[in-house]
Amino acid sequence: MTGTIKVTLLKSMIGRPEKQRKVLRGMGLTKCNKTVELENIPSIRGMINKVSHLVKAEEKPDEVK
Repeated sequence: MTGTIKVTLLKSMIGRPEKQRKVLRGMGLTKCNKTVELENIPSIRGMINKVSHLVKAEEKPDEVK
């Protein structure tokens, strides 16, 4: 379950509850269509779950060296 997750903000934060805004800012998402790569850990998965209606998440497996 290691690797990274690509998270893209699809919908605006305008009019959303402050809790959801804080979750998005905590993930580094500040503008629409911005994409960030985050570590695939349970806390990040929980954050994505809370704002799943605003973001698109794609799992990216570890690269084998």
